[in-house]
Amino acid sequence: MKKILLIIPAYNEEQNILKTYESITNYNAKFHSKYDVLVINDGSRDNTEKILTDHNIPHIRLIQNLGIGGAVQTGYIYALRNGYDVAVQFDGDGQHDVNYVKTIVDPILNGKADMVIGSRFINKDMDNFKSSQVRRLGIRLLSRVIAFKTKKKIYDTTSGFRAVNRDIMEFFAQHYPTEYPEPISTVEVLSRHMTVLELPVKMKAREHGKSSITLVKSIYYMINVIFSILIMKKVK
Repeated sequence: MKKILLIIPAYNEEQNILKTYESITNYNAKFHSKYDVLVINDGSRDNTEKILTDHNIPHIRLIQNLGIGGAVQTGYIYALRNGYDVAVQFDGDGQHDVNYVKTIVDPILNGKADMVIGSRFINKDMDNFKSSQVRRLGIRLLSRVIAFKTKKKIYDTTSGFRAVNRDIMEFFAQHYPTEYPEPISTVEVLSRHMTVLELPVKMKAREHGKSSITLVKSIYYMINVIFSILIMKKVK
């Protein structure tokens, strides 16, 4: 049986992390699946560590905050060293739905893709995710930039719900961007002529806590990530 690991980066997620973990264990019990879980506690300052410890949730504690890129890379290193066949990036804030893990994992298990991105925008009938007009405009612009750079259309350019095979796992364990990790890593994978699929999934709104992404941060993010992609060197 193939080994599948869900990597969950978490920073100050005391209100969400237990529910997120239990959604996975409940799914495993109901459907007899065997999704392993590893939470990366990215230097949280709240009670995230206590909750993880009290409930025996498998996790790695980072002594300082590395950001989403460093936290996820830690998970890829663990997955590679422990013989996992597929690694899935899964948010700790409750926005990702475990029911769609199979959707993004199956094409990898079947050898049809190296990486699969769970998309909020590829199927309008499934797009129940609310975000600001500015952010959506930025994502569409970023999609065009990625298409210009790689000749591949990606709709949900900032989706953190993704699955990868061992080849990409090995690459990410050594080279994972610390800034703008989702779009930059996508461009890097496409530039290496690996197969990337984008499949529709439903995502949920964060139930507790606030996103750190403000209007100003969104604009700053988009300008910088677009510039970063445009100056990336092509892989021969």
